Amino acid sequence: MLKFVIVLRRKPDWTQEKFQDYFVRVHAPLAEQIPGLQRYKRNFPVADPKRKPPDWDCVVEMYFKDKDAMEKAWATPEGKAASADTEVLADMSRTTWSVVDERVWFP
Repeated sequence: MLKFVIVLRRKPDWTQEKFQDYFVRVHAPLAEQIPGLQRYKRNFPVADPKRKPPDWDCVVEMYFKDKDAMEKAWATPEGKAASADTEVLADMSRTTWSVVDERVWFP
């Protein structure tokens, strides 16, 4: 299985609340329609008085069968729509993404 991770940073003029609301109501339903997507996780930071807030607003984890399936998914109308919508809510100059090698360890 292939894992694609996106570290999103909201547009400078968007509040965290506006970003999360739009993400949940508008963006996530688009992403969930991408053909071949096998698993989809959204990670929003939670306020923690003991730690400095992160410089990101959401970490997305998307799972596909393999690289070919992922590339085909992005080329579909649903993949293109979700990608285009990312530009609505995210500061693309500060947003990063990568295919990752997930290594799970259990003692």
